[in-house]
Amino acid sequence: MPRPIAVAPSVLPVDFARLGDECMALEKAGVDLIHWDVMDGVFVPNLTFGPDVIASTRSLVDIEFEAHLMVVEPDRLLDRYVEAGCSTVLVHAEACDHLHRTLSHIAELGATPGVALNPHTPADVIRHVRELLGVVLVMTVNPGFGGQSYIGAMEAKVAEVAEMLDGYDCALEVDGGIGPSTVAGAMASGADRLVSGSALFRDPEGLEHAVADLRSRAEAAQA
Repeated sequence: MPRPIAVAPSVLPVDFARLGDECMALEKAGVDLIHWDVMDGVFVPNLTFGPDVIASTRSLVDIEFEAHLMVVEPDRLLDRYVEAGCSTVLVHAEACDHLHRTLSHIAELGATPGVALNPHTPADVIRHVRELLGVVLVMTVNPGFGGQSYIGAMEAKVAEVAEMLDGYDCALEVDGGIGPSTVAGAMASGADRLVSGSALFRDPEGLEHAVADLRSRAEAAQA
């Protein structure tokens, strides 16, 4: 039986001067959780959300937060992002010298551990930590900026990860270029959690329509 579909919008495209209002608008639009793209300007060429910024919005919505740490030393920051209200924390396999230890610490903090894989990173890196994972994120763009084009070749990796996760209680997330024209391919490959940013916010009919349309297309592809 397939896992429930989750729409997890990235807040990168929002008006940062209205960050709290934007989070409330996403909740009203029917999203399942909010995806925070945390960038340090070193692991990726961009700089975004510190834990205090995320914490400032936590009381405004009831839906869950997940932190996607695109940073060079994630272990130093895990506690802060959990304290900020992120119930899921994803780290990049490429940034972790001791991935098993890092994921174990996230679990010890009471959060759901997740691992993200850049486009060049082989799926096999998760094989020996599968029992610790609540989410695997396959990047379908190179991380660092919103609005990039979907890398269709990553669908083969999504399918490979889906096969590796068979029998494990673990969500399979895709992030990068996810929108009406790409969601079917991602879903058909085995994804069940969708990070979408630019495509949601540029829908001329508004956020509620964008979220409903993305979910409908995902459900059709999963059927």
